[in-house]
Amino acid sequence: MVRFLDTTLRDGEQTPGVSLTPEEKLEIAVALSDIGVDVIEAGSVIASPGERTAIKLIADAGLAAECCTYVRALPIDIDYASASGADSVHLVVPVSDLHISKKLQKTREEVFQMAMDAVVYAKEQGLIVELSGEDASRADLSFLKSVFASGVEHGADRLCFCDTVGLMTPERITQEIPELCIAPLSIHCHNDLGFALPNTIAALHAGAGCAHVCVNGLGERAGNTPLEEVVMALEILYHEKTHIKTKQIYQLSTLVSRHTGIARATNKAIVGEMAFTHESGIHAHGLLRDVRTYEPMSPEMVGRSRRMVLGKHSGSASVTAALTDLGYQPNERQTKAIVERVKELGDEGKRITDVELMTIADSVMVLECTPIIILKQFTIVSGSNALPTASVTLMVNGEEITGAAVGKGPVDAAILALQRSVSAAGDIHLEEYHVDAIHGGTSAMVDVTVKLRKDDKVITSRGARTDIVEASVEAVIAGMNRLLRGKNDERRTDTD
Repeated sequence: MVRFLDTTLRDGEQTPGVSLTPEEKLEIAVALSDIGVDVIEAGSVIASPGERTAIKLIADAGLAAECCTYVRALPIDIDYASASGADSVHLVVPVSDLHISKKLQKTREEVFQMAMDAVVYAKEQGLIVELSGEDASRADLSFLKSVFASGVEHGADRLCFCDTVGLMTPERITQEIPELCIAPLSIHCHNDLGFALPNTIAALHAGAGCAHVCVNGLGERAGNTPLEEVVMALEILYHEKTHIKTKQIYQLSTLVSRHTGIARATNKAIVGEMAFTHESGIHAHGLLRDVRTYEPMSPEMVGRSRRMVLGKHSGSASVTAALTDLGYQPNERQTKAIVERVKELGDEGKRITDVELMTIADSVMVLECTPIIILKQFTIVSGSNALPTASVTLMVNGEEITGAAVGKGPVDAAILALQRSVSAAGDIHLEEYHVDAIHGGTSAMVDVTVKLRKDDKVITSRGARTDIVEASVEAVIAGMNRLLRGKNDERRTDTD
């Protein structure tokens, strides 16, 4: 069975702009261990004192997964690794002439000896050693084989082939990997040319036993092989059962996205917003008859749910299904009118959120509804010398409530204050947050879309203002009002 070494906390954190606190790293590590990852590369011990603190936190957490750290072929790195309590080291040694001569300014012989000395020293410290050939895809194969063979003789437990800048092809992988399987072999791929996934799969089928992966495909430049894609490709396309708890994939993906601040591409496989979202009338009609018509797997397999997004391509079948999910039962004439309005908005290039669909339906079906939440005022304090703080005053079910919160930014603070203020009426979670500028300039109108959850009910909502905080508050309050409305609201419809 394939093993997984997850390097989200090391290679993934090297994504430009990403910096995780030790506590955030520990939370992600716990989730990685829980989902079934075998080895967690928790960071690089030489990077900083904070990095070493994080690695020690993870090493001391009693996780089922092995705690690993990246090290160079230098005694100081190995000393830090041992002191941090890591179980293993990912000992990375440049093996291409380009890296040896230009980066290290050394000879093959010097690097070879450094590698062997480091393997021996790490084993003396009681560490598991995974000897990794950096830039192996541009190395002389005979030299790489000699490094690996001698590394095993000196005590290396595992080997790793690193396609450092994504230059391998599945054809080369198939030819070269079998020659290197003299010990348990890992494959570490980068996605510079979009080949990380096929190269990883090819290596696993050519004899490698472990895949190095990152959640959401994070990593330097174009990223590393995505954990979620390798797992589901093996399970769905090759019918090879992994030990990964696939139903936790989306939850893990969301956690990593939140802590790293890196949003998932909307069309990202498995975990992207659109992966199980459908608009086309033909597709929606087929799905409503049999979900296999336009889905390669069940969204529930990865902890997700199917969504029908409405727009100009939508037909009555998808609109009716969406309305039913929201608790509406329009008659045939009302449905036709609602579909026409949905298409009109779609032709204007607008996304139709759940709240907008409900507003259209309410209008067509003549629903009278008093909001549960009414905003009276909100105040934001933010600046170089102050933590972002928000206070809000709301009328919730006729009762005036004032709440406050400190956040990572003004928007975060405002949303936290809203959530706390309505907590007595209902526990509402922010699932996703997305913002677009409608036009350029400092006075740009911003379009904020949020996805909110209460229990098992999920709803999308939108706000548009020139102030991003106002737009966010508008979107969240609109969504909260809909979520807090009872499922059995009386809907007064006109007659035929």
